[in-house]
Amino acid sequence: MEYMRRQHNIKVGERTAEEIKLHVGSALSELEDPPSDYIVQGPNQMTALPIEVPVSYQEISHCLEKSISKIETAILSALEQTPPELYADIVNNGIYLAGGGALLRGLDKRLTEKINIPFHIAEDPLHAVARGTGIALKNRHRGLPYLIR
Repeated sequence: MEYMRRQHNIKVGERTAEEIKLHVGSALSELEDPPSDYIVQGPNQMTALPIEVPVSYQEISHCLEKSISKIETAILSALEQTPPELYADIVNNGIYLAGGGALLRGLDKRLTEKINIPFHIAEDPLHAVARGTGIALKNRHRGLPYLIR
């Protein structure tokens, strides 16, 4: 939101920022199948008149850089604290991304290249955590080793 105000002199709210992320959000500045620019509509900061501004995925990639770098650092920190047996499983099987962030274009590829562990997008990532929690609750009597498999 701040970027749009500074760079394009347009005021956008949270809902519009989310729409921008959905349409042209990217973790990479180079995509094989890039989305078309997204037209953002809003008031000009100086005149309050309505304006339209095209926004590219490269711009949004630049905006998200700091946040994605923090994610990479957090993953590396978690891996440093991972027991060796579990670490070997993670290296062999990879890490599955779930939730809305998993839908960010190129995130899996960027993390795979940066961390050198395969990252995959979970099937139906928006519901994966809820489904997994349900499975864990149904099988809690079986203990942790069952759930990790």
